[in-house]
Amino acid sequence: MSYENIVRYFIIETNWLELYQQVIVAFTDPTKRVFWGYLLLSVFVAFVWLRWFKRKDSKQAFFTIFSRKVWWSQSAKADYAIFLINKLSFLFIAPLIITQLAVATWLFEYLHELLGYRIIIGDEWPKWIIVTLFTLTYFLLDDFSRFYVHKLLHEVPALWLFHKTHHSARTLTPITVFRTHPVEGIIFALRSVLVQGILIALFVFFFGPKADLYTVLGVGLFAFLFNTLGANLRHSHIGIGYPDWLERFLISPVQHQIHHSTDPQHFDKNYGVILAIWDRLFNSLVVSTRGQLLAFGLSREEKKGEQNLLFIYFAPFKELSSLLKAKEPANKSKGEKLKI
Repeated sequence: MSYENIVRYFIIETNWLELYQQVIVAFTDPTKRVFWGYLLLSVFVAFVWLRWFKRKDSKQAFFTIFSRKVWWSQSAKADYAIFLINKLSFLFIAPLIITQLAVATWLFEYLHELLGYRIIIGDEWPKWIIVTLFTLTYFLLDDFSRFYVHKLLHEVPALWLFHKTHHSARTLTPITVFRTHPVEGIIFALRSVLVQGILIALFVFFFGPKADLYTVLGVGLFAFLFNTLGANLRHSHIGIGYPDWLERFLISPVQHQIHHSTDPQHFDKNYGVILAIWDRLFNSLVVSTRGQLLAFGLSREEKKGEQNLLFIYFAPFKELSSLLKAKEPANKSKGEKLKI
């Protein structure tokens, strides 16, 4: 199929109303990280941080948060375009991905066949105990699976070729969370499906209809707390750190910014999303220090093309082909400095 036919196919086949709804939902649905309420809370947290901890006056704090150099950089513009293109792409990809219901149904039936009967645990337990157990188990498994998949994306050369799309951002904004190659998007979608499907099947099989999540505004309790306490600042230029002892348990915004650092001592560090304990277990934890200089982006050789959309989407496949032929690992390198 020629390039012109591909473009024509997307134009004809795309449900533009559905695309518009998907974009709007990203900012209006409390289950999404960039829900407008979470964004406003992040602005508030950043303002308080800059005003009282960095001793900036209100005007300085405001212009630091909404710096044009950050929000309207070439990197940020690429983020916005990738966000829209990926939303469009997943209108076609999403129907092809197996659902958590399919996974849960298969595992539920498999357990029936394997055991020959159904075991109900805690039939006399109060529902709140089962709900608490399900919520905590889901949080831990979800957070660990995010950590481990992220670790693989960095340490498996073929996967890094696609994940480095995310690390090609030279300025960080909350929209940078969407700066992912569709291949990575599929990987994380499958991760979510498997985690949810397996847990739903296991808890419903062993605990019956009492299995449920504690939710706030339709969001799992821990995810809601994560989003309200400034998750969007992880991808930002506001370097909020926690005390050392706390950063050994929870990943602070600046610890994730360290993860984006081009300093070789920061490579393959701080994979965690919420909990830092996984990084501690795998010796990949780095705590923050005051006044750090961080560089975001990829090597000078890649700098010319790293904000080009065609390069972002198609270069990984070309590099993968070369990698498979040469069997040489992909390398990460230096970028530009940014004081946090």
